[in-house]
Amino acid sequence: MNDRTSPKKAAIDFYFDFLSPFSYLAHHRLMGVAARFGLDISYWPLELARAKLAIGNNGPTNRDLPIKLAYLTKDLARWAERLDLPLIFPPGFATNLMNSGTFYARKKGCEADYVRRAYHLVWGLGRAPDDEQVLRTLAREMGWDEDTFLTFIRSEEARRAYDLSTETAIENHIFGVPSMCYGGQTWWGNDRVDFLEEYLEKNL
Repeated sequence: MNDRTSPKKAAIDFYFDFLSPFSYLAHHRLMGVAARFGLDISYWPLELARAKLAIGNNGPTNRDLPIKLAYLTKDLARWAERLDLPLIFPPGFATNLMNSGTFYARKKGCEADYVRRAYHLVWGLGRAPDDEQVLRTLAREMGWDEDTFLTFIRSEEARRAYDLSTETAIENHIFGVPSMCYGGQTWWGNDRVDFLEEYLEKNL
């Protein structure tokens, strides 16, 4: 009897920032793709503004461009309808604390559930990601002690982990979210999940 186990497949690296509605859409799709191919997802929260500046992109955000924002709002509504997902713009976009919470979830071994629940609160229900009550709600939904969670995401440990995750993204030439990497390839954008799936079909 051969007792050797099959080599573990590499995980899909998912680079995201909770301020991105397209990452919200992509994560919903990515979970299905990963499950289909028996792959894990490795979560890399990043400070998007820093990643953009690292490649010289210091222009205004989409929220500061009314014509583009009007188009993106319609496009997001189309995607949300296609995926049967709720989508409501939150009142604010300060995501560093919520992003940092991913590392608390990593300690608990439940990053995928954390990211899913956090995205639902922000983009599914339209809640501000830096609102303490929203963060407490997230902790409760995860079954965590609220104060312990809040203490962690405001800690130097969390800040260092978030900095390292952002720096790793920059080193790997990630300039936008959502970005997904597998097999030395990178796909940027919610609509590129299809290309990732096609790549996996051909290579796994």
